[in-house]
Amino acid sequence: MDCPSEENLIRMKLEGDSDIQHLEFDIPNRKLTVFHHGNVEGIETTIHDLNLGDTLLSTETIDPSDPNNNFKTDTDSSHKKDAEQRKLLWIVLVINFAFFIIEMSTGLISRSMGLVADSLDMLADSFVYGISLFAVGGTVIKKKRIAKIAGYFQITLAILGFLEVLRRFFGNEQLPDFSTMIVISILALIANSICLYLLQKSKSKEEAHMQASMIFTSNDVIINLGVIVAGILVNWLHSSTPDLIIGSIVFALVIQGAFRILKLSK
Repeated sequence: MDCPSEENLIRMKLEGDSDIQHLEFDIPNRKLTVFHHGNVEGIETTIHDLNLGDTLLSTETIDPSDPNNNFKTDTDSSHKKDAEQRKLLWIVLVINFAFFIIEMSTGLISRSMGLVADSLDMLADSFVYGISLFAVGGTVIKKKRIAKIAGYFQITLAILGFLEVLRRFFGNEQLPDFSTMIVISILALIANSICLYLLQKSKSKEEAHMQASMIFTSNDVIINLGVIVAGILVNWLHSSTPDLIIGSIVFALVIQGAFRILKLSK
């Protein structure tokens, strides 16, 4: 478990289990504590199906009435926290989806596969937040249906992107507009920073979610920087190869994320 988006996937996967009472995430230390009734085997199998590199560390029996344990419930504060998280999820989703449109359109206009691929990464983040948001209060079946549609749609777009990379590699295409690549990627970097700030605002320091949010945006930041570097190399080398390489790398990451989303539909 290495980012809050994976936390959303885990929550959605486990929420249909009536034996689970509470989930406690420690993302910086890559740990999840599950408070539940009954056997742990079914829960362990469900989490293992997500292929997040899970390992069962320990199990123990606790007394829910013991004030010294970590299992505390507060219905009113829980509802308030859920409302706050929904609001922030909407804001982050809008930012990600807006930049999906911006990067996709400018990527096509500037002939940059790096921007096109980065736009799909933004779309992938939108799917993760959107699945959580649009299905709030809905049934598990509804969420699984949405996850399946989102996963296959994402894979289809990524495969089309790979095919376009191959066509451009073996064809005689014009060089991508390196200045557009750099400018739009810088704007995307700023957008990711805004998302980071908003996510940090919603988490308390004692739960170490500031570090978690930094981990969450690290891949997006690396991709943005990769497109910027590719744009510089395109101009320096007078070759579209750097743009095609970064595009292929990001398409691969998008497909990997899509398969994780599809795990929710099973």
